Amino acid sequence: MAAANQPSTVSPIRTERPRGRSSTWRRLGVDLKRDKYLYLLALPGLLFFLVFKYVPMWGVIISFQNYSPFTGMTGSEWVGFDHFRRFFSNPDFMMLFRNTMGISLMNLVLFFPLPIVLSLLLNEVRSTVYKRVVQSIVYMPHFLSWVIISGLTFLLFAKGDGLVNKMLAGLGAERIDVLTNPDAFWPMLTLQSIWKECGWGTILFLAAMASVDPSVYEAAKIDGAGRFRQMWSITLPAIRNVIVVLLILRLGHIMDVGFEQIFLMYNGAVSQVAEVFDTYVYRVGIQQGQFSYSTAAGLFKSVVGLLLVIVSNWIAKKMGEDGVY
Repeated sequence: MAAANQPSTVSPIRTERPRGRSSTWRRLGVDLKRDKYLYLLALPGLLFFLVFKYVPMWGVIISFQNYSPFTGMTGSEWVGFDHFRRFFSNPDFMMLFRNTMGISLMNLVLFFPLPIVLSLLLNEVRSTVYKRVVQSIVYMPHFLSWVIISGLTFLLFAKGDGLVNKMLAGLGAERIDVLTNPDAFWPMLTLQSIWKECGWGTILFLAAMASVDPSVYEAAKIDGAGRFRQMWSITLPAIRNVIVVLLILRLGHIMDVGFEQIFLMYNGAVSQVAEVFDTYVYRVGIQQGQFSYSTAAGLFKSVVGLLLVIVSNWIAKKMGEDGVY
């Protein structure tokens, strides 16, 4: 009877989730079934990155080989870091590094802030029609190829028959030399990039500004804050995370200065300031057939970009930002 009066000590049945690899695959299957249309929508983008970004990564193996197209990667001789040592000891290395970093830093300092400033100005426009017209106009250059932009640059600034120089000559002023002047080459590239991409770069910032609650601006206006104060205290903090993320991604591409743009504007008079890693890889790898050596140069460029992303993301995390990952 005493045993019958005692409360039952049988513990309730607990169902534990299966652990390990099988549960991960099961969860993945559930997610795929639940969000199948979203994954289907993302499939073209995933295939693009898989085919054109990840699969070609196996090609970096030839930077450690004396690669021959006839024997392939499996039959080529392994030479370790010989091509890297040759690349770093090449007298052209410092010239390539200087030109690449110089052009990238000019773009980072002069070009990167301009879409932010333009977004802030567009956000202050109250007329919806006028705002959309201006947005459409500043977006248009993005859809022009670098071939067209380089052609326009030659038509405008050619020293002999360029439109600008014809106007200067008609006014009795001295003609300007832009296309073959080494001192003007980097600023010309930066101005081309600003004209082409500044408007397109405002899209993400304007989207972030649109998420700000209008009542916050109304409260600030009641407290006596002017337009500039609202911009500084409300709008900029709202897009700070977007700015940080884009800055980190931009630092990851600091060694990519745009092969097509520089290749089209390249000429013998500016070769000492126009030769960058991208054009060097093309010239040595494609034109001269030094596949392993050019791959080593390209791999160095990619590793530097990866390290910059990791370091800048770590700094952003330490400063309290979200970062990229």
